[in-house]
Amino acid sequence: MNNIPYRTDLTDEQWKLLKPMLPLPASRGRKRKVELRQVMNAIFYLLHTGCQWRHLPKEFPAWQTVYGYFRKFHNDGLLEQINQRLRQRVRQQAGRKRQPSAAIIDSQTVKTTEQGGQRGFDGGKKINGRKRHILVDTIGLLLLVVVHSAALQDRDGAKLVLAKVQERFTRLRLIWADSAYSGQLVEWVKEQVRCVLEIVRRRDDVAGFEVLPRRWVVERSLAWISRCRRLSKDYEALTETSEAYVYLAMIHLMLKRLKPASSG
Repeated sequence: MNNIPYRTDLTDEQWKLLKPMLPLPASRGRKRKVELRQVMNAIFYLLHTGCQWRHLPKEFPAWQTVYGYFRKFHNDGLLEQINQRLRQRVRQQAGRKRQPSAAIIDSQTVKTTEQGGQRGFDGGKKINGRKRHILVDTIGLLLLVVVHSAALQDRDGAKLVLAKVQERFTRLRLIWADSAYSGQLVEWVKEQVRCVLEIVRRRDDVAGFEVLPRRWVVERSLAWISRCRRLSKDYEALTETSEAYVYLAMIHLMLKRLKPASSG
């Protein structure tokens, strides 16, 4: 453990909750020489501060080691699994069923850097970069995320997310979205996803900003994600890596919600 813990470090209670969800040491071969708690602390530090891998403080394991675990966790689908298990716990704590019956979809366009990789121009937002397309439940917890070129229209990007719904969320019957998702997508969702896509529109008689029913939930989730400096832009060469950071942001948020740090 660090002598002076960082604010992003897991508390004992949070680590106790997360530890059983991480892989055990291999029964054969070289023994594990690092503590997974310190590995996760390093990943959360990088996520929240936005530092480069090579600039991880020396209190953490070597950056190459931490990065290796990060890639393995992502490639094995572990981050999505942990997100799912924690989400189910938060929902149960809130008196809800483990799987949602309704959800909200939206996208967030962010700039990319010189790192390269998939990107495009969002004509509506006037941004050259990528879109984070997320599907959340009615309390704002992440169900799915897909990162793609910002040039892809919302209706087409939504299909990349919603195509995964049936095999993962069997109770889902209703999805709310804004007017960018209207048109042929409504019928496609009905036929392919077996869900109702309900469009929440702005009222014509209201001038200026208006808090719209249901849509504010997903907008709040995007705001939660954006608090992490690593997600202030898309710094990654691969869109899959960008998705991993979104899952990590929600994992850390749910750990803190389930096991809040003491104020003392």
